Amino acid sequence: MPSYPSYLQAYKSGKLQEITGQLFSSLESCQICPRRCKVNRLDNKTGFCKTGKLPKVYSFMRHYGEEPPISGTAGSGTIFFSHCNMGCIYCQNYEFSQMGKGKEYSFEELAEIMLKLQADGCHNINLVTPTHVLPQILKSLNLAISSGLNIPLVYNTSGYELAEVIKLLEGIVDIYLSDSRYGDDLSAEELSHAAGYVKLNQKALLEMHRQAGTVQFTESGLIKKGLIIRHLVMPNQVSGTEEIMKFIAGELSDETYISLMSQYLPYYKAQGNLKINRRIKFKEYEEAKKILERYHLFNGWMQESYGRERFAGVNIKPV
Repeated sequence: MPSYPSYLQAYKSGKLQEITGQLFSSLESCQICPRRCKVNRLDNKTGFCKTGKLPKVYSFMRHYGEEPPISGTAGSGTIFFSHCNMGCIYCQNYEFSQMGKGKEYSFEELAEIMLKLQADGCHNINLVTPTHVLPQILKSLNLAISSGLNIPLVYNTSGYELAEVIKLLEGIVDIYLSDSRYGDDLSAEELSHAAGYVKLNQKALLEMHRQAGTVQFTESGLIKKGLIIRHLVMPNQVSGTEEIMKFIAGELSDETYISLMSQYLPYYKAQGNLKINRRIKFKEYEEAKKILERYHLFNGWMQESYGRERFAGVNIKPV
């Protein structure tokens, strides 16, 4: 019977160590994300993500604010990494994603964080904004496994990824929680400085879906394996809900689980942009719900509390 989480077998076979070595060596001329900055991070040179050799962490905690099958009853063991490979002008976490608050941790210390979260009873290790520190995470994962880590990983990403890097995570990551932020590249570049976001995001989602498939649940309702796609509804349709849901239904599966978020608020520099300098209107969120229904995307959760970071945990599949 296959090991679960998958990384246990990858560790036993040596695959995890091989992938870790490959990705960590690539930091010498870093191209692990679409930025392809080609700086030598092993020598603590930094590119767009402002991160050198060691990972920087803002906080870690037992977190109950994720989607219900991730948070469960005991919480998700969430690690918030500092910095990001996107530059969203509206980021609610701008203090650490854009301004870099947090502190550097050694690989041994990051492994200890994972083990502490497991010891606290968390259902999983939830890696928030992992893209730019993936090699460092895998370094620490190896150490944590050798000391008894055995709960699944949640790869919690903005979706600005290289599909060829995501492909390397096959047999290591069981749960993907990915944003699909924009339906057009003009918005992605203007609001997140993320050139080519749409195609890159689509290719990454295709690879995540190939690996993990649609969501599989345990008997207690926790996610065991699969892909959940988050979509933040923004003012004036700048997030391109129609284009995104058309892609998901047509190229992935209409069984895909969608987390449709209404929590947008004009944080950080958003007040200076006339398109997004307000919270969303009720009718904008209702229209997004209708788009999901139009594409028969009935699995997922709706956030009915506008402007709050809370999920209603409602399955939108008709009874």
